[in-house]
Amino acid sequence: MDYSWMVKYITEFIGTALLIILGNGAVANVELKGTKAHHQSWLIIAWGYGLGVMLPAIALGNVTSQINPAFTLGLAASGFFPWAHVAQYILAQLLGAIVGQLIVVMVYRPYYLKTDNPNAILGTFATIDAVDDSKAESHFGATINGFLNEFVGSFILFFGAMGITNLFYGKELITWYTKYATKQGADVTNIDVINQINAAVSGTTASRAIGMVVLGFLVLVLVASLGGPTGPGLNPARDLGPRLVHSFLPKSILGESKGDSKWWYAWVPVVAPILAALAAVALFKLIYLK
Repeated sequence: MDYSWMVKYITEFIGTALLIILGNGAVANVELKGTKAHHQSWLIIAWGYGLGVMLPAIALGNVTSQINPAFTLGLAASGFFPWAHVAQYILAQLLGAIVGQLIVVMVYRPYYLKTDNPNAILGTFATIDAVDDSKAESHFGATINGFLNEFVGSFILFFGAMGITNLFYGKELITWYTKYATKQGADVTNIDVINQINAAVSGTTASRAIGMVVLGFLVLVLVASLGGPTGPGLNPARDLGPRLVHSFLPKSILGESKGDSKWWYAWVPVVAPILAALAAVALFKLIYLK
């Protein structure tokens, strides 16, 4: 079924909100004082983000599930997504991240009021490198380390996502059937022929679901293996939207221990994933989609 662009914008909003609710919700469960999982395993956070990507991908992926401005830009730059809809997608993703974060705050507000660590509070919203940032002179080290972490993690995520969506879903099989039908003299522009080809690979629906599970586990392992330094963000909307929420919510909601939003670092989880997406999608296209 072909959905309208407005439906796709709304779906990007919903999918990104789900990502933040499940991902940052898991962070809040671990970081905020008095919760059931306070100071428990980092794997809780990894599972939260992994399933936070997996759920919208499986449930909404037949409509759209980019849920990441960096990926949207990377796809558009390499010709896989129309530039005419990039701004609308990014706006929907950013708004979804803001609304998702507000829901997390609503659910965990009593525990924000109990928490006396400003970094723990900020950590439920946005990323920050674990290098000591208490002094201005340490900002350079935190920024460099954070940028490298975000770039490497994001590159792996986007390169892997391209492999899952372009090679695993049966698109290669559809291409093979189309070429074979052409050699046999079939008119591959005829709607009946197209339907027959699609029917021949209809079993790829199951393959698609498996691919989305793999994508979720890719995010899970990235958070588990590369999440120590920064979080990580891997997604400009996931960091910028919640950081904006942290900035404007008063202490009456987040508690007297709410600190600053560390805007000096905020460009890192925005710029690094975007550059990684541009490089990863372009490299994948160069190698596999000539």
